[in-house]
Amino acid sequence: MNARDDSPVAPLASRDGEPTFAEPWQAEVLALAFALVRENIFTAAEWSDTLGAALRQAANDGKPDDQTTYYMATLTALERLLATDGRVTTESLSERVEQWRRAYLNTPHGNPVELSAGAEPRRTR
Repeated sequence: MNARDDSPVAPLASRDGEPTFAEPWQAEVLALAFALVRENIFTAAEWSDTLGAALRQAANDGKPDDQTTYYMATLTALERLLATDGRVTTESLSERVEQWRRAYLNTPHGNPVELSAGAEPRRTR
């Protein structure tokens, strides 16, 4: 994500030349948060507070200060804000996670995973 340095949700500066995230797809969570702030779904202050709380919780839980922990905290913060807002329910989130899991399992190795591959099998009578 190429956010301006003065952006309220600009990515953290890399440490020792290491990128903030281990994989490009992990950065999409931060890009999504940035887009949702720009669309006024939640404020930059709400994002900052929620991400900070998730990072503090990870530290309190003894998680290492690394890219995976940062990604998981970012994802947790985004999920919390969307659940609080009511746009995404815990149930719908769980259903979507399961759909992606089925899609992954139904996709041959080396092919891109498409959500449609995780659709519920049609039941016959």
